[in-house]
Amino acid sequence: MSQELRAVGWTGNSLALIDQTLLPHRNEIMDVRDVDTLVDAIQRLVVRGAPAIGAAGAYGVALALIEGEREGWTEEQVRAAVARIREARPTAVNLMVCVDRVMTRFGEGLEAVLEEAAVVQREDVEANRAMGAHGADWLLKRLAASVGDRPLRILTHCNTGALATAGWGTALGVIRELHARGRLEVVYADETRPLLQGSRLTAWELVQEGIPHYVQADGAAAGTILRGEVDAAIVGADRIAANGDTANKVGTVGVALACADAGIPFLVAAPTTTVDLATATGDDIHIELRGEAEVLEWAGVRTAPAESRGHNPAFDVTPGRLVTGLVTERGVLEVSAGEFPGERL
Repeated sequence: MSQELRAVGWTGNSLALIDQTLLPHRNEIMDVRDVDTLVDAIQRLVVRGAPAIGAAGAYGVALALIEGEREGWTEEQVRAAVARIREARPTAVNLMVCVDRVMTRFGEGLEAVLEEAAVVQREDVEANRAMGAHGADWLLKRLAASVGDRPLRILTHCNTGALATAGWGTALGVIRELHARGRLEVVYADETRPLLQGSRLTAWELVQEGIPHYVQADGAAAGTILRGEVDAAIVGADRIAANGDTANKVGTVGVALACADAGIPFLVAAPTTTVDLATATGDDIHIELRGEAEVLEWAGVRTAPAESRGHNPAFDVTPGRLVTGLVTERGVLEVSAGEFPGERL
């Protein structure tokens, strides 16, 4: 079912987004016809996941052109609207890369922009399929000596499936490939505080695939790994620096540290569009701070004292030395062994 799932789609004159804030209880499509609505949808996580945001941004250029024609905007106003889309979430590099790519055809008009956006979307699905195969091959080879032919037990963090991409998935794409080969025993899905993308979205996708899984508290992940209940962890990424430092959903670095201590692989799966060679190290990655309410409230009800302030970084940075392998559509780089994206991609 999730094989055909599309978080982002173009209807012909508007953008159709699965409203991920409503899952798993309601599966509804948001019809986006203007730039304000798209920017709000990106910031509220109606659409989320770096590749999916990139696809939405690519089609957002077309939305800006259509709205500009409808409202009588000047070219300068249309470009300003595109800039707002591009800057809607600052950490995920795919949004900027995809918008900039589509803007190279801005002067050719709407049809050319839509054509390029469709190519962006198609290429992401193809890349996801390829990295799924590369990641599964690498893991099975790497773990052959320790696990033999038994199915693998995999831990993942946040959501990296079809909902987070143009289709199929990155880290979850590797998991789906293992499942298709009959080499997956179970998945441990971290709930992913504070917005529960793991329990709401990853678990929902795993159910669609019939993949056995447990949802666990983020704080349980390290213990699960250190007790020997996990063979490898696979996560996605929102930006990867030239030295392999990786920004991903907050809580990821704790998983990486536990994997390093346990001596098991920690894989990052992401398309090459997520690799930002202009960013030398993780120290240069801007970390988005979200609103305090997400950590001080639950379902609109205050759970912390009125005097408490909230610290709510959306991402953390895992040092490249902890990244056993970076899986892209081109293969696997063993980053912790010195194969850096800046030198190999």
